[in-house]
Amino acid sequence: MTVMIDGESLTLEDVVKVACHNESVKLDDSAESRIQKSRDVVETAIREEQVIYGVNTGFGELAHVSINKEDLARLQVNLIRSHCVGVGPPFLREIVRGMMLLRANALAKGYSGIRKVVIDTLLEMLNKDVTPYVPQKGSVGSSGDLAPLAHMTLVMIGEGEAYYEGKLNKGKNALKKAGIKPVVLQAKEGVALINGTQAMTAVGVLTVYDSLRLVTDASIAASMSLEALRGSRSASDERIHSVRPHEGQSDVARALREILSDSQINQSHVDCGKVQDAYSLRCIPQVHGASLDAIRYVYSVLETEINSATDNPLVFGDDGVVLSGGNFHGQPVAIAMDFLAIAISEIASISERRINRLVNPHLSDLPPFLTTEGGLESGMMIAQYTAAALVSENKVLAHPASVDSIPTSGDQEDHVSMGTIAARKALNILENAYTVIAIEYMCASQGIDYLAPLKPSEPLQKAHSIIRKVVSKLEEDRPLSPDIAKIKELLSTRSIISAVESVTGPLFED
Repeated sequence: MTVMIDGESLTLEDVVKVACHNESVKLDDSAESRIQKSRDVVETAIREEQVIYGVNTGFGELAHVSINKEDLARLQVNLIRSHCVGVGPPFLREIVRGMMLLRANALAKGYSGIRKVVIDTLLEMLNKDVTPYVPQKGSVGSSGDLAPLAHMTLVMIGEGEAYYEGKLNKGKNALKKAGIKPVVLQAKEGVALINGTQAMTAVGVLTVYDSLRLVTDASIAASMSLEALRGSRSASDERIHSVRPHEGQSDVARALREILSDSQINQSHVDCGKVQDAYSLRCIPQVHGASLDAIRYVYSVLETEINSATDNPLVFGDDGVVLSGGNFHGQPVAIAMDFLAIAISEIASISERRINRLVNPHLSDLPPFLTTEGGLESGMMIAQYTAAALVSENKVLAHPASVDSIPTSGDQEDHVSMGTIAARKALNILENAYTVIAIEYMCASQGIDYLAPLKPSEPLQKAHSIIRKVVSKLEEDRPLSPDIAKIKELLSTRSIISAVESVTGPLFED
């Protein structure tokens, strides 16, 4: 299948297909007339010597400086070179591919005043696996992601560095090996390529997409912990959630009911006399559900953003006008990414509390630290430390980036979004959260082992079996880092989710 882009109908799933699974991309024929109309407006304005920001003026604080007609192409190249000031490690290949796709899609809307060949070159780079080297740091996220997009564009003109077939090359050589001609930028095209939110949005799309999977794994892991701790199922009763009908809460409660079908473990403590469980068990629907609602909100923000025109100035071909505005400002994405960071952090936070209950003999009614020789053996004691460390790190990372602003460009750009920082932090939090959930799976599986021969619910038997295929029961102390890594790999491949849903059906709607 080929993903078609027209500036209007790209989905987050499409972005994942292209960025992560190398799906090919093609410009839809419907976009061509809009692209040409906006280009015609720019060329008419140049002939008539109209003053247009970024076309025949300087940039930012230098917008008052007029540029001679013979220097317009040079202006665009200088813009790209001067804005390549990114530092730090490079973005992942998947993120850069997402960035390229999103920029091409924004240009395809037909409000950028560029030639079709510019979009064609971006798509050819995607389809032939030429991925620019783009440093992560340097964007304040307000005149768009200037530095990251400049590094992307530098390769398009045959400069910079790029990966081709997995190896880093000079940009010119990467294009040559792939059989791609460098673009010779004309008026407006450099500024059109770098005024946009595509770096922060690419990070955001991949993060929010995987966050939905995290909710599913977190709900399965939580169910396994509840089973191992012989908790009550009553907190997931549909009647409770019908009188506080938040969508995410109701959806998580329904998923728990599916996962926690009746079991031998549950039947063994029907008359145990326990009235109610601790919050980390009893409030799973409320906490996971609130995060799920937040994730869905962020998803909707990014669905809008990936099909938006984020240039400045914008060229309206039908009206024959060029308007300066602020669609490049990253605030919508920045706030959404900060919200996402908080939502993911909370999933990891409550998971760590369940891990603590599993290893703590005062709370679990299981062997101390999930080992039969406590004292001689430390069991899974220190795994909880790791979870606690990651959750604590997430608390720092969850501090919002969008509330900060440092003026740039001689105070012309006097309020900036810091959206790319917000997106990068959310991605780091997600990585930590996946590790915490992997630790919960590890501990909960050990807890269930200690309840044998009693069996958990059928879906949890499937989950337990998948985990035990890659990590054996802890019989004596061993390094647990490899075990955590193996379980985390199961999360990345959806193996546990697939095993559970083979019994329950889909736990959450796509």
